[in-house]
Amino acid sequence: MAGPERRSGSGRGRRRHFTEEAAPVIWSPKTRLGKMVHSKQITTMSDALKTGLPLREAEIVDLLLPDVEDEVIDVKMVQRMTDSGRRVKFVITVAVGNKDGFIGLGQAKGKEVGLSIKRAIENAKMNIIQIRRGCGSWECGCKTPHTIPFAVTGKSGSVEVTFKPAPRGIGLATGDVAKKILRLAGVSDCWAFTEGKTKTVVNYAKGVYDALKKNAEMRISAAEISKLAIIEGNIGVPPVKEEQPPTPPAEPTTTEGA
Repeated sequence: MAGPERRSGSGRGRRRHFTEEAAPVIWSPKTRLGKMVHSKQITTMSDALKTGLPLREAEIVDLLLPDVEDEVIDVKMVQRMTDSGRRVKFVITVAVGNKDGFIGLGQAKGKEVGLSIKRAIENAKMNIIQIRRGCGSWECGCKTPHTIPFAVTGKSGSVEVTFKPAPRGIGLATGDVAKKILRLAGVSDCWAFTEGKTKTVVNYAKGVYDALKKNAEMRISAAEISKLAIIEGNIGVPPVKEEQPPTPPAEPTTTEGA
């Protein structure tokens, strides 16, 4: 009796599809920050980053930022000759963000593209930062957080990237790599000026991330925050004033013995 037929080429796709839709694994945190998030002592990503504790578990981002998205920036194949033959590996660069003030960049190397992408996504989540947005352009006075509040410069290798605030409606006047990262970060309008070999995609992406990291670390005064309408992290919804519960309507009085 003939055994079950085996289809060549479709098994790998089925396995990958199964792993993506598999049930979530129960997370047992190992770090101090992970235990605080797991016990719900910290409920927002902003509070987790403000603690100053290192982010060493990607599950923290999965819990605090469930709407995070990822974008593959670059896929590079590297080869190395050994005594046993030629060995090929893939270097993946991935950016993650929630399109509302949080962005991360990570890399991973492996023999398979799929596993390397997953590892790069985890590394990007552990490198996530929150950026500042505002209305820093002198041509605009809308007071909405649509662009970066001030000029910042990032560098990686020979690539140097400078971001400047742009008025509302300009869009992202940047290269393709910077557009992907800025959109994931939640920036709608921005001017960009680059120097060096921007065709080196990895250095270009790292320069953009370095500029956004300086945007988050720069010291600003309270006067500048109110003047440029600077918001750090999620825009969110403005707090609603607490209102007293409505008093129930009074019951109509009836006269007896009429």
